[in-house]
Amino acid sequence: MSSFQNFTSSSIIFLLTGIPGLEAFHTWISIPFCILYATALSGNSLILFIIVTQPSLHEPMYYFLSMLSTTDLGLSISTLVTMLGIFWFNTREISFNACLSQMFFIKLFTVMESSVLLAMAFDRFVAISNPLRYATILTYYRIAQIGVAIVIRGTLMLTPMVALLKRLSFCNSHVLHHSYCFHPDVMKLSCTDTRINSAFGLTAMISTVGVDSVLILLSYVLIIRTVLSIASPEERRKAFSTCISHIGAVAIFYIPLISLSFVHRFGKGAPPYVHTMIANTYLLIPPVMNPIIYSVKTKQIRRAVIKILHSKET
Repeated sequence: MSSFQNFTSSSIIFLLTGIPGLEAFHTWISIPFCILYATALSGNSLILFIIVTQPSLHEPMYYFLSMLSTTDLGLSISTLVTMLGIFWFNTREISFNACLSQMFFIKLFTVMESSVLLAMAFDRFVAISNPLRYATILTYYRIAQIGVAIVIRGTLMLTPMVALLKRLSFCNSHVLHHSYCFHPDVMKLSCTDTRINSAFGLTAMISTVGVDSVLILLSYVLIIRTVLSIASPEERRKAFSTCISHIGAVAIFYIPLISLSFVHRFGKGAPPYVHTMIANTYLLIPPVMNPIIYSVKTKQIRRAVIKILHSKET
């Protein structure tokens, strides 16, 4: 056992896992995952292209949407190589440092997405409650500051959490239970005390995603109060309709995240493939669905998409 503990972290090789019990069908399972990745990458790239090339969309709401698409692209790319590598080539090995890097970027883009959704909730609150000062409150400079703060916040909170894993020893199995490096998964393989890691990981997620969810909820309480104070039913409907896309984005981000947490905590008796499938889809649902939601529910984006598709046909 001591011989295992003497391994340096750089020499550790972890083994990723596809869909437990369904290894014989990995090639077929890869087809829907390929479609999801293609949809996520093309959809978010299209949203970014539209916002950059359409001057009419150079407004705070769409700048925040471009941030959301950027984080969705990053989240998709973070898992694409390992997940499809397992399904196509059964490439399961990943070095310790590569595992930490992947884990950091998955967590970073998750926290950034949560922060962007909070910024978008603030944008909708200002637009509805104080429309006359909207342009002066959310200036280009302030939006840039918010974007930089989102990156810095995620980096400062997550760097220590990932770096603390380097102090652990791994003397038993090196088989991970997901198609990517998942922080609790790596900690479970350690034969040393992980209480500090668990506490810091929980603190980091509560102080980012947890706090963001509370503030988003508070924003919508204030938005609803403002909307209900509007005398005209038509104006109330129009004001609240501007929030529909954002509510959808919040739902598809937090519902899979909460589902994954519940399954890991209370689903001990569930088949292993249930945990893996939920963990995989949790990272893919927001990048796939966000471009669809905003293309369908946001008139300006929908018009721009139709315009681009028509220009390609001609």
